[in-house]
Amino acid sequence: MLIGFGAPVAGAWATPGYLTSFAERAEQAGYASLWSFQRLLVPEGSEMEAVYSSVLDPMVALGYAAARTSRIRLGVAIINLPFVSPAYLAKQATTVDVLSGGRLDLGLGIGWMPEEFAASGASMARRGARAEEYLAVLRTLWADEVSSFSGEFYTVPAGRQDPRPVQRPGPPVLLGGMSRPAMERAGRMADGWITSSRADLSKISEAVSVITDAAAAAGRDPAAVRIICRGVVLAGAESTGPDGGRRLLSGSYQQIREDAAWLGGQGVTELFYDLNWDPQVGNPAVSAEAAAERAGQILAELAPS
Repeated sequence: MLIGFGAPVAGAWATPGYLTSFAERAEQAGYASLWSFQRLLVPEGSEMEAVYSSVLDPMVALGYAAARTSRIRLGVAIINLPFVSPAYLAKQATTVDVLSGGRLDLGLGIGWMPEEFAASGASMARRGARAEEYLAVLRTLWADEVSSFSGEFYTVPAGRQDPRPVQRPGPPVLLGGMSRPAMERAGRMADGWITSSRADLSKISEAVSVITDAAAAAGRDPAAVRIICRGVVLAGAESTGPDGGRRLLSGSYQQIREDAAWLGGQGVTELFYDLNWDPQVGNPAVSAEAAAERAGQILAELAPS
């Protein structure tokens, strides 16, 4: 199982200096990937987690990190596809892929917050059906010499979008979503699936079965579908999980490493440690220096062997 690291994109440590320094440190420590995420809007008066209070744009952040790294893969988990046209995101993704030398993993979701849909002028109706067309548009823009698409939701007049991505036929597309239809969609048509920050990882084998069964039913190789977990790490103190027991990836470093190994045995192919959800790191109220010091210690302690 590959081990990645969540980039400093939220809260106190989401600064230009820390974004580049942690990207470099993660690469040097042997982490396989570096991940960003999206939060477009925090509604006034909401009680959302502190991690969402201040978040950098995920694609800009990855492009920034690309300039200071050479090997580590750059992933976004996730961008909500209703908020941006597929042609525009295809161009953004290609740009990051070109500038990084072919290291982008593009994670997509269908969104859930009404206020973000209102702010972006997007529709919440038939999001699943839109997602399937959206992927088709991305792939034709990346792969075809002359691209065109005419569907129920999206139209692309015949034309060219250059340059092309370094990765052929395009960057891997990963889908998020914890509902059964979302998991089945990932198994049928995506390169992989990404868990949410609130996923109960103790039940990950159930999700793996849904995804691999859907892949097999679609005539795909289930083993080729990546299963990627966002690991919300809470080092140093045990946190309570949904079942009342210790939450996975909380507690001592030894417990966290054992949890990671267990996840690998459940069918997870990639796990990234995301410290943005640690209240001592991703909270804008803490000092940037203290957040970075804690994050640096955790990065070093949990580095892949």
